[in-house]
Amino acid sequence: MLTGFFQTSGSRYLEPIPVEEHGDLVKAFYKRLTSADEATRLAAAKAWSGWEGGTVHLIPDEKTFSKFTADQMAVALARIECHYFTHGCWFERDDQLLVNIEKIRHIPAVIVHGRYDVVCPVKNAFDLHAVWPEAELRIIADAGHAVDEPGILKALIESVEKYRERMLA
Repeated sequence: MLTGFFQTSGSRYLEPIPVEEHGDLVKAFYKRLTSADEATRLAAAKAWSGWEGGTVHLIPDEKTFSKFTADQMAVALARIECHYFTHGCWFERDDQLLVNIEKIRHIPAVIVHGRYDVVCPVKNAFDLHAVWPEAELRIIADAGHAVDEPGILKALIESVEKYRERMLA
C-alpha cells in the first residue's frame, strides 16, 4: 500500500501554499521554489514533484513516488517545470501548436497518448489530431503519462521502427 502521496486526500500538493495564493498556483510555487530559504524550496519542490510522481502512471507505485520526491530530483524537476510554466512554455498563446500546424504538417508523425493521463489530458491528443489528421493517433488504453508505461513504450518503439524501415527502404 502506498504510504506517501495517496494516504492523503491529495492536499499535500497544496500544503506549502497559503489558501490566499491558490488563485495562481504557478506563481505561488515559483515564489517558493526560488526562495532563499532551503527548507521553503524543498517543501515546495516535494509537493510539486510528489503530485507528478503520484500521477504519472496508471497504477501509482511507491518506487516512482519515492524517486520523484527524493530531494535532488524534486528540486530539479519542480524548478524546471515551474520555470517553463511561469513563462508559458515560451508559447505566444496556449493553442500555438494547433493554429500553426501547417509548419509541421509535412512531418510524418505518431501521436502517442495514455488514455488515463492526468498530467496532460487526453483531450490534448484529440485536439492535435483534429487539426493534424495526417498524423497517426494512438491512444493507449491502459496507460497514464509516463514513457515507461508498457503500452506507451511499445507504441513508441513500434512507431520509431516503422519510420526506420521507411527510411531504409
